Amino acid sequence: MNSKQGSFHDDVVSTEPGPVQCLGKTFENDAARRTYFLEALSEALKDPKFRSIPGFPSGSDEDILRLSDPPYYTACPNPFLRDFVKHYGKRYNPSERYSREPFAADVSEGKTDPLYLAHSYHTKVPHKAIMRYILHYTEPGDVVLDGFCGTGMTGIAAQLCGSRSEIAALGYRVGDDNVIYRGTQDASGKAELLPISKLGPRRAVLNDLSPSATFIAANYNTPVDIRSFQMSAQKILDDVSAEIGWMYATRHTDGKTQGRINYTVWSEVFSCSECLKEIVFVREALDEQTGAIRDAFPCPHCGVESNKDALNLLYESSYDQARGVTVSLPKRVPALINYSVEGKKYQKKPDSLDIDLLRRIAALPLPAEIPTLELPDMQMMRVGRMQPSHITHIHHFFLARPTHALAGLWRRAASCDDPRLRNFLLFFIEQSIWGMSVLARYVPTHYSQVNQFLSGVFYVASQIVDPSPWYILDGKLKRLGKAFQATSSEPSIAGITTQDLAHWDLPDCSIDYIFTDPPFGENIYYSDLNILLESWHRVITAPSTEAIVDRVKGRTLLDYQQLMTDCF
Repeated sequence: MNSKQGSFHDDVVSTEPGPVQCLGKTFENDAARRTYFLEALSEALKDPKFRSIPGFPSGSDEDILRLSDPPYYTACPNPFLRDFVKHYGKRYNPSERYSREPFAADVSEGKTDPLYLAHSYHTKVPHKAIMRYILHYTEPGDVVLDGFCGTGMTGIAAQLCGSRSEIAALGYRVGDDNVIYRGTQDASGKAELLPISKLGPRRAVLNDLSPSATFIAANYNTPVDIRSFQMSAQKILDDVSAEIGWMYATRHTDGKTQGRINYTVWSEVFSCSECLKEIVFVREALDEQTGAIRDAFPCPHCGVESNKDALNLLYESSYDQARGVTVSLPKRVPALINYSVEGKKYQKKPDSLDIDLLRRIAALPLPAEIPTLELPDMQMMRVGRMQPSHITHIHHFFLARPTHALAGLWRRAASCDDPRLRNFLLFFIEQSIWGMSVLARYVPTHYSQVNQFLSGVFYVASQIVDPSPWYILDGKLKRLGKAFQATSSEPSIAGITTQDLAHWDLPDCSIDYIFTDPPFGENIYYSDLNILLESWHRVITAPSTEAIVDRVKGRTLLDYQQLMTDCF
């Protein structure tokens, strides 16, 4: 490897105008850097051999290039990764003594940290826990690898090893000489400081098979102008409000004042097994005093008590605009509206004006931004309540009103001229997709109805919540601004690639330390779950080499063992 190690403040992805350094090259500004490497990536994408690399995601050249920020992040195998490691790595010197005692720390530490919570994922290790491992085993400037990076917490941890305040928050002390000390006691019980590491960022190499994961990781690990983001995101919310605010208007119970809907609760409709008349699940099963769903409840028509399993789910025909066919979907009716008037919250049952408004919205054309991808055969289609939900395409995950809200949000974020800001706006907007889908359950015992979906599974409840974009995103906008202030002043460089870990092209002896949290058996079906977000970006995981146990794909425990062996 190159004996010259990049200094800590070289090659930082810049948010400021002026010359920038990148992998030993000088560019007039960051836009010129981006243009140069995008052209190189564009040429690579034309090569069938490059596209045949195992784990290459499904997506057009245009969509892959739009997401990518080479050489640091590509939504496909990163052809610049070898150069990245060569530039930042240092030649192995056998005369330098390396010795570390075995180390273990609580990997759940930091799960309430704002940065950790800034974007959800099926599973991840908090960056604060990872920092302890990196500080123990590495030196400043070392190259750290995470081959199953998920949302890129290892990259954040590597970066924040250069932050005095973050290291102090872990309970360590940083001396004036940049040596990091841990408080301990000597044999006599006297307090002393034990040197354990040195202050300084490490470089991260991050890989994941999922474009959704690496997109999140790239946004976590690339600097962004937080003030510009906050202003742009607020303008998007304001513009969408001006465009479709009428869809979230409701009449107050005084019959005169107009309120703004926070969320609407929709209920599946069943037929009584005894009298065959309709039962609106939420109206009969919800205990309004406790907020709990009763296990058993009487039919409002005949009085016979039963539970949901004894009832028959009703369906109704609906015209699928995207496909030009009639489909049969579960019958759902609005059962409850939570709304605000002059800052105070109220609840009511939908009135005739609310029902007429929903009919008007349902009659509107499906927005062009809504993905209509057909779902492949997958395990997630066979679990929970997915089969009775009759969901076969991505647009079936959304009721009529959320399609217009999400389309308006996505359209405006995607049209941003600044590529870095655009990706961070999409990083923000995409966090409403699960929460505005039919996967969002109504959980009345919780104070907030934001993102009340079951983690790690597609599950469509009998009672779902349809939140407004402001209800779900206003608080998220404030929290993102606060969370990313912690990283905005730190140099942030990671090399991120999207591919099968078993087939990438790094030379031996080019990594100083590995931290990774690999997939575990059939615990989580990553590619199944990620297709909901990836369909919006139009770059989809190639699941053929996914290292999990998958009965639908015929991937056994022995297959998983071999796939994991290949990766390691």
